[in-house]
Amino acid sequence: MSEQNIKQMIAKSFMDIADGLQSGDFSKKFTIGIAADGSEHGDDNLLQAVKLAEAKGLKAVLIQGEDAHDKMEELLETGEIDGAVTMHYPFPIGVSTVGKVVTPAMGKTMYLATTTGTADTDRVCAMIKNAVYGIIAAKADGVENPAVGIANIDGARQCEKALLKLSEGGYPITFAQSSRADGGIVMRGNDLLQGTADVMVMDSLTGNLMVKIFSSYTTGGGYESLGWGYGPGVGEGFDKTIMIISRASGAPLIAGAVEYAANLLKNGMNKIAEEEFKKAKKAGLDHILKEFSQPKAAAAEEDLVEAPPKEIVTAQIPGIEVMDLEDAVMALWRENIYAESGMGCTGPIIRISEANKDRAEEILTEKQYI
Repeated sequence: MSEQNIKQMIAKSFMDIADGLQSGDFSKKFTIGIAADGSEHGDDNLLQAVKLAEAKGLKAVLIQGEDAHDKMEELLETGEIDGAVTMHYPFPIGVSTVGKVVTPAMGKTMYLATTTGTADTDRVCAMIKNAVYGIIAAKADGVENPAVGIANIDGARQCEKALLKLSEGGYPITFAQSSRADGGIVMRGNDLLQGTADVMVMDSLTGNLMVKIFSSYTTGGGYESLGWGYGPGVGEGFDKTIMIISRASGAPLIAGAVEYAANLLKNGMNKIAEEEFKKAKKAGLDHILKEFSQPKAAAAEEDLVEAPPKEIVTAQIPGIEVMDLEDAVMALWRENIYAESGMGCTGPIIRISEANKDRAEEILTEKQYI
């Protein structure tokens, strides 16, 4: 750690002490940065979000300007902020966000697992992982024994079989039962409205749709006023507390995202995640994922290629189908262009250097990936 970083950490500690003397509360106050340029509701909305967060006893700071995301990353790295709320973040494949909403029928909290990002390029495997991610987020938010349900969508029955196997293997899962007369782990639309399950498992595109509906159904869709947003990125080895909101998110929801982040930090989500992944793997998670993944055609020997030397990747190319994502990366590697797969705010992306962006777009267009 650099001398400058040490000085910044010391300064932050003194500020925490000063806040404690003023408020009489010496519990750690986590600082959450809000990097949300591009809000459809303007800067006043962001300022109001900060005031609402502060009224709850939370510490939130605005990070503004064209380089807001770079500054956010820098502040996270130096420890000047403990977590961040932002409108988009290029999570790597394997990381997906767990949203948190309030359900209209009973006013219950429900975790949507997941709402952005891609836990796995295989749909069923992604849903299996999403169940674990949802349990992690719920536990880190203070729900000791979250009940898990699976939304009745494509892949639900396979996901159910996989989670039952994981439970039989020793991973502790409490399964919710549908409120409808025939019960079951697979949830109906009624159960989403009632919050029958604490954690509702689905693919991230369905989750993204759900969180938008739950957040803005009282406003006609233009202003997300309810809930805590699209949630934190969760995935094995991912240790940053980065919360996602959208351009339509209003001040109450943004303040809720700050509160959600502070709870996760207070309860030690990274440690909880590490323990949950360890238990799931011991119960056979890797074997189950392999069993339930769709068979993929074996790559021909001539198709195998090593990655070019690693570069800083700040440019993004969207518009690629998630199932084609890794093939698209390989296509660029064959042309000696370093690339990484990721997930942007609107779907899968290829990440490359600014210098290679134009050439990479030409190659991907020529090969019909975009």
